[in-house]
Amino acid sequence: MLSDQDKKKTFSLYPKATVIKTLVFVILIISLIFSLLLDLALGSVDIPINEVIKILLGQEPEKVTWTHIILKFRLPKALTATLAGAALGVSGLQMQTLFKNPLAGPFVLGISSGASLGVALVVLTASATTPTLLADLGIISDFGLVIAASLGAASVLGMMLVVSRRVQDTMTLLILGLLFGYAISAIVSILLQFSSKERIQSYIMWTFGSFAGVTWKQLVVLIPVILLSLLGALLQSKSLNALLLGESYARSLGLTVEKARFSIITIASILAGAITAFCGPIAFLGVAIPHLCRSLFNTSDHRMLIPSVIIMGAILALIADLFSQLAVSQMVLPLNAVTALIGTPVVTWVILRRNSQKSFPS
Repeated sequence: MLSDQDKKKTFSLYPKATVIKTLVFVILIISLIFSLLLDLALGSVDIPINEVIKILLGQEPEKVTWTHIILKFRLPKALTATLAGAALGVSGLQMQTLFKNPLAGPFVLGISSGASLGVALVVLTASATTPTLLADLGIISDFGLVIAASLGAASVLGMMLVVSRRVQDTMTLLILGLLFGYAISAIVSILLQFSSKERIQSYIMWTFGSFAGVTWKQLVVLIPVILLSLLGALLQSKSLNALLLGESYARSLGLTVEKARFSIITIASILAGAITAFCGPIAFLGVAIPHLCRSLFNTSDHRMLIPSVIIMGAILALIADLFSQLAVSQMVLPLNAVTALIGTPVVTWVILRRNSQKSFPS
């Protein structure tokens, strides 16, 4: 048995900052569980949380219809939101580190536009045999959408990487990324002119963003793709930390920068591309979430940032999904409108903070 004095010495070995970060991390996990339960409980039909827990545990609820609502409709949507928030947050974090640009993200640098082009080429040029975008497509077609969206995202991110070697100013790089996005949107607009009305309507509805359209059959594709990519991102923590300090320092540590860049581009593209394929081009989450986590944990260490971004992203995506359903009665708001309302204040804060630091250097 340790004496009280020994216990105090043992506890003093752990920095207070580490204890606080651990506590915050635990609070985030609890918040994620609570947000998930709320997303399952609230909607057009409100279900008590204790009944939701019963259904998830395989027990019989008060009303049999509640089981059908939860398992067939709300649980796939909640899982999709969780995966989407985590994937977009990590993708944004990777690109902000790679480009050393605090405003980098799947949407801002045109990555989501590239993924949208990949999906548009698959959807708008397909034969108009079904009126919906993904409802009647098989598992092979689902993989095709993921591959097309990921290739589109990788193409734009690759172009941005080539440009970043010649352009040192981050604001110029940001403008070029927006220009690439506009150019890709123009190509999609041309494709729309030659598509059937049903395909156009499906594509436009897809661009609003939604977690509700993903079925269990499609989750069979989405879950392993996202989980494996997130695992790959976690394994890149040391490489991302090294790149954060500069390429010369990274090379001095024995890191092959070119291989690291290719690996980061690949995983970021798959994360953004897969979510875009199934949920639409969801804006702002990829930019906002990394900054929230950096401020919350006061660190740039990706070993801490990536897990926290995964959890925070999932929480914000679930909250956005809840708000889109509950803000207006008998109506579901476009998900992109809700995420913009969440992300805009964060991006604004980042810009103002950077300007204040330049004006008043410490």
